[in-house]
Amino acid sequence: MADPLQIARDALSDAQAWLVGGAVRDRLLGRTTKDLDLAVGGDVEAAARALGRAARAAVFPLSEAFGAWRVIGRDGGWQADLAPLAGTTIEDDLAQRDFTLNAIAEPLAGGDPIDPTGGRADLAERRLRMVSPRSFRDDPLRVMRLARFACELELEVDADTLAAAALQSQRLADVAQERVFAELRRVVAAPDPLAGLALMDDVGATAAVLPELAALRGVEQSAYHHLDVHGHTLAVLAETVALQRDPAAVFGAEPGARLAELLEQPFADELTRGTALRFGALLHDIAKPQTRGELDNGRVTFYDHDRQGAELSRAILTRLRTSERLKAHVAALARHHLRLGFLVHERPLPARRVHWYVTRCAPVEVDVSLLSVADRLATRGRKADEAIAKHLELARELIGPALAWEAGERPVPLIRGDELAAALQIRPGPRLGELLAELEAAQYAGEVATRDEAVAHARAVLAAGE
Repeated sequence: MADPLQIARDALSDAQAWLVGGAVRDRLLGRTTKDLDLAVGGDVEAAARALGRAARAAVFPLSEAFGAWRVIGRDGGWQADLAPLAGTTIEDDLAQRDFTLNAIAEPLAGGDPIDPTGGRADLAERRLRMVSPRSFRDDPLRVMRLARFACELELEVDADTLAAAALQSQRLADVAQERVFAELRRVVAAPDPLAGLALMDDVGATAAVLPELAALRGVEQSAYHHLDVHGHTLAVLAETVALQRDPAAVFGAEPGARLAELLEQPFADELTRGTALRFGALLHDIAKPQTRGELDNGRVTFYDHDRQGAELSRAILTRLRTSERLKAHVAALARHHLRLGFLVHERPLPARRVHWYVTRCAPVEVDVSLLSVADRLATRGRKADEAIAKHLELARELIGPALAWEAGERPVPLIRGDELAAALQIRPGPRLGELLAELEAAQYAGEVATRDEAVAHARAVLAAGE
């Protein structure tokens, strides 16, 4: 692929333009970037169209209000955003940016970097510092960007910057929630999401963005837990990150390789399936505060927190304007995250019970199996070692069938629904659906193998129910 920066330099050699923002920052950090941000002094549309012609790329307006344009390379491997100067000079423009590491410009035609706020020195010191105290007043979303940059780039936040962010954090509730989620998803996807979430706590962003998560603090659990619900949730997230990085450590080489490939798949909302699982970890116990109870003997319970957690997860992600796919996925993870643990006491599992598990948990049968392992590993109260060992043994037994079911390796029906209805002389309806589900389970368990056996089995089930 041609170098998009060189294409831009050649195409805009006569324009007054600067490479700015993340592209400069990443180049200084030695990170590859395919996204260019260009500040243009002059006709932005003309510059965008000139770059588009040179690259034979798509060109379209990005923001009519701000006069920004986007150019996307033919292979989709790079893009350039062009915007007019914010002010009359490049120095004016840089003074209005969020952090010093994003307030560095390189003249596109060549020359020394323009760095009026000391961004290069801050990068060298691995320091995240605001351009000015008004940074967060101008746009409260920068509070979330602070957490995101700090955990993505492993930076220490300047004390004054932390204090200024904290003063504006509650205004995040007034920011368009899709913008908030765009930053939150990058915090959750970062190499160390717990560091980003801790920073969100430090500046008060969690209370504004995810008040339900903040409400988990101080919710005590049973003797089988060593942490309150908030601490446990973060521990589950940490175990999920570890599983995502090396599933083979728990499941062995062959299943581990298949799991790693699955978790890297693009999912929705610019997330991988692995990052969607992290959101499941973050929200799986979100309904525990509202379901907490105590029995007469003092035992703490959270009856129905799985079902109510599914509803609350969906409500949170709806508020954050995420896709329906992510809402349904995370809600299903919350709804089913206890199922594998309940089966530990039924071992050895007959084939029918395995079928029940994968069909009941589908389409998150693989993902929720991983979540259950992370949940179990993060629970280290009374009898933890014994419970973890039994849980992992069952998880290893179920992960193969779950992967197979997810991949579409399922019994081919021995008879169609209309054929079964005719053979049994019954009308289509719920009862027919139940019979077909029973036949699938019987076939999965090896109890029927032919069409005639399927009809006979269904007839017997139907007679027994009459």
